[in-house]
Amino acid sequence: MPSKNMLPKGQRRRTVKPEYRATRGVEPASPPVIPVLEMDDEAEDRIHAFTAAAEAAGLRLDQYLAQAIPDISRARVQLLIEHGQVRVNGQTAKAKLKLQGGEQVEIEGAPHPPPLHAFAEDIPLTLLHEDKHLAVIDKPAGMTVHAGSGATEDERNHGTLVNALLHHFNKLSQVGGELRPGIVHRLDKQTSGIIVVAKDDSTHRKLSDMFAARELEKTYIALVHGRLPKDNITVNLPIGRDLVRRTRMTTRRSADSEGVRPAVSHIKVLKRIHSPQYGDFTLVEVRIETGRTHQIRVHLQALGHPVVGDTLYGAPHHVGQPLATLSLDRNFLHAARLVFVHPQTKKELRIESPLPKDLEEFLAAIDAD
Repeated sequence: MPSKNMLPKGQRRRTVKPEYRATRGVEPASPPVIPVLEMDDEAEDRIHAFTAAAEAAGLRLDQYLAQAIPDISRARVQLLIEHGQVRVNGQTAKAKLKLQGGEQVEIEGAPHPPPLHAFAEDIPLTLLHEDKHLAVIDKPAGMTVHAGSGATEDERNHGTLVNALLHHFNKLSQVGGELRPGIVHRLDKQTSGIIVVAKDDSTHRKLSDMFAARELEKTYIALVHGRLPKDNITVNLPIGRDLVRRTRMTTRRSADSEGVRPAVSHIKVLKRIHSPQYGDFTLVEVRIETGRTHQIRVHLQALGHPVVGDTLYGAPHHVGQPLATLSLDRNFLHAARLVFVHPQTKKELRIESPLPKDLEEFLAAIDAD
């Protein structure tokens, strides 16, 4: 089937150089700025009514509302629409409805969910270090650090690290708010390993400053697909949100784009593995200078070597021949070592966490072959 970008039949020998030269260096037209709607979140049972701005013409309903209402996610907008809480011109609307501008829009209830308060749960924790100021936890894969801001008491607010911390410790810092007590930094849900928790506000602020100033040495172990050619690689690629697939981050946006931030990862090869049955792999140690969302996963994908198990960034669901496959239901990524000066005692702490059993077993299976 001909591409939609091809010239019409009979004109395909015609040069397009003049058109190209005319547009070269010309910035594309900026999208219209959507006026922000001021909405009161306090009344749960009220109906918010307004007229869609002229700038909404051509946008989907969920796109428009996500841009017009401050601090609301598109997922939250879609949830309101799915629950029948959004009407356009008096009719219950769908998220994909294309607006023309000027429609009468009604939202029933608060656009934002009510504030969420974390609660204690009796969940086992592995402590690597504890004193009166802070604790260092060995987080298992599959455990979310804290509930998302859109969670409710019965949704995604159980089984988190925060739930476990509130059960095990009498006091945690409140700098991060009621939803994230004690949380100074995070690990992805499917990443295991070392995470530091602050017990008081002073320690929390000092640790946050240390993270911002890159005064902690953070080292991870990862298994990637393929054979890395060099023993040592430094990846210095800025990272920002993927504008097409919002759950992903990317290195392909311009460094000066909004929300794109510098990111540096130092990669050292520990072992190259060739398995006739399962393929080529490289076990690496990654030391990060910055702590961007999905940083290691994105940087390794940018090299063409995604982390094993990381299907979000291109890793296959299974490795091996059709009749003999292996799978890993998590990312082969582990926060293995953290070195820092204690913010209160000023003594150096060197915390290490061994590879979890599931990663050891997967590594042994491909290495034995």
